[in-house]
Amino acid sequence: MIQQDIPITNRLGIHARPAAMIAQTAAGFACDIQLTKDDVTVNAKSIMGVMMLAAEFGSHIRLTTNGSDEKEAFAAIKKLFEEKFNEEF
Repeated sequence: MIQQDIPITNRLGIHARPAAMIAQTAAGFACDIQLTKDDVTVNAKSIMGVMMLAAEFGSHIRLTTNGSDEKEAFAAIKKLFEEKFNEEF
């Protein structure tokens, strides 16, 4: 299992487009992928779940991956956050 807190650095936070990017990326992996904000944990493969977190700019999300391809999944999801979901250059 891999866990790490990741800051939300894109100005618009996790709205529909980033949530879709997370869910689509997560769906490509067999392992369990969860996102946690405050006391709410959701399946990263669910776009509605990801949007439910209401993660705004400056907040933090804990990314947890667990399973056979957890390292690859963790790296792929973390990269989305680091690249600010291609919203800012």
